[in-house]
Amino acid sequence: MGRGMKAAVIGGVFAVMVGGAGYGAYNVMSALDGGADEVRTGPPSGDEVEETTGKFFAAWEKGQADAAAEYTNDDASARALLRQYARDAHIEDVTITPGTAVGAKVPFAVKATVSYDGRSKPLTYKSQLTVVRGKTTGRALVDWAPSVVHPELKAKGDTLVTAESANPPIEAVDRDGTVLTKEKYPSLGPVLDTLREKYGDQAGGRPGVELVVRHASPQIADTSLLTLAEGEPGKLETTLSAAVQGAAEKAVAEFDESSVVAVKPSTGEVLAVANHRADGFNAAFQGRVAPGSTMKIITAAMLIDNGVTSMDGPAPCPDQAVWQGQVFKNLTGMEPNESATLANSFQRSCNTAFIKLIDEKPLTDSSLTEEAQERFGLGRDDWKTGIVSFDGSVPAVSGPDRAAGAIGQGQVQMNPLNMASVTATAITGTFRQPYLVAPDLDDREIATAKGLSPATSSQLKQMMRLTATQGTAAEAMSGLGGDIGAKTGSAEVDGQTVSNSWFTGFRDDIAAAAMTEEGGHGGDAAGPIVADVLRAGG
Repeated sequence: MGRGMKAAVIGGVFAVMVGGAGYGAYNVMSALDGGADEVRTGPPSGDEVEETTGKFFAAWEKGQADAAAEYTNDDASARALLRQYARDAHIEDVTITPGTAVGAKVPFAVKATVSYDGRSKPLTYKSQLTVVRGKTTGRALVDWAPSVVHPELKAKGDTLVTAESANPPIEAVDRDGTVLTKEKYPSLGPVLDTLREKYGDQAGGRPGVELVVRHASPQIADTSLLTLAEGEPGKLETTLSAAVQGAAEKAVAEFDESSVVAVKPSTGEVLAVANHRADGFNAAFQGRVAPGSTMKIITAAMLIDNGVTSMDGPAPCPDQAVWQGQVFKNLTGMEPNESATLANSFQRSCNTAFIKLIDEKPLTDSSLTEEAQERFGLGRDDWKTGIVSFDGSVPAVSGPDRAAGAIGQGQVQMNPLNMASVTATAITGTFRQPYLVAPDLDDREIATAKGLSPATSSQLKQMMRLTATQGTAAEAMSGLGGDIGAKTGSAEVDGQTVSNSWFTGFRDDIAAAAMTEEGGHGGDAAGPIVADVLRAGG
């Protein structure tokens, strides 16, 4: 090609670039200069993963937060947390050993030293990271998340801090004086942290020096990771039962994303609270999800209290029911029964029976709300259990959500603590607000409600007995002696292919409720959990 021809081609490329076709021009120019600046696409190669993690780890080990952050896809967040790692957590002498990469995921082990105020202790832990392709640069970068720095950093804004403890340590003991520890009762970890934060001063201890995770959420207590100097623990008495708590821990461990609470109906004392969740959230006390057909305990009470029907009164169970244009159906396989009583529809958990009855006078859009608040003490935001808890929500609504609420769907929200309390109220007739720490420790005023009449309570208890021995809860409750009763539930949640499993029951003077996310029918997952807890409480 002659010199003039080459100049014409290059001049043409320049014209295209000036004309605004930047991407095409970029590729042509890259082709001319050998493609050195071409943005890469696709998953990072093995070599890129190794190179990026090597440089990231090397900078992190040297305490070069700014340099390490440049190898991530969120340099501002990475820079801030890695600076705090050295400055606020006082972590030094860092050695990082990468494991074998699985695709773009790289596990690694960290060995370091935490030094503060003349005290030092070794720190070891494991974490992992993922290498991704930068969206704009095409570089292989660490996909940034706080958990890269430490697996207990679960949310943006969580930080590591080493300092004198904000609260003295506590020695939490159960109702009989047995010491409760995170090691023996793992799911109590967040609960014990919260108790320490709230009652550490009252318990009479002396603070130590610790490395902790300081959570971004003010509702989550600091998580202790390493103790540099022991404080002097104060003794804190709880209402928990070590035996029931142990059974609860073992029971929830069988099902992912499960929570359970047990209470003593005659007093309101919480005997156990356990969670088996990847996020560490205390869903047993703070969850806010639809309770499914366990809600029918409250709905049945509303129907009885308002004279709509009674345990032996009519509650027809058709194949489907229509409420303001929305069709409601029963579980697949349920035989319709137009001559069913309330007890029969309750023990079979017939949705349509409850939907049809809520249209009866004198019921209104607020009737279920009033029953929940005034009789069962729910939804008034006034429970004071000793730790953070949610006391349910049953809003007054119209339209299809009014019908859905009657069967524990729609806008109704509960957690296992709420439903264990519902069962306790149903079988005793008296609402006793659940509590984990005695109210007189901090002079807090617990919630009250007028409860149920003896006639209503008697009918609810008998219907739950029938459900546990002849109805949908019979399989889960089989083999349990004593005075037993139960109610099953399954709650459909948007975005889930399998419903949440709910179950609440009683045995003599213990009531329990459990929920398993995507656990299916009430008796499938939550039922066995509750049965095991009730068995331990005997």
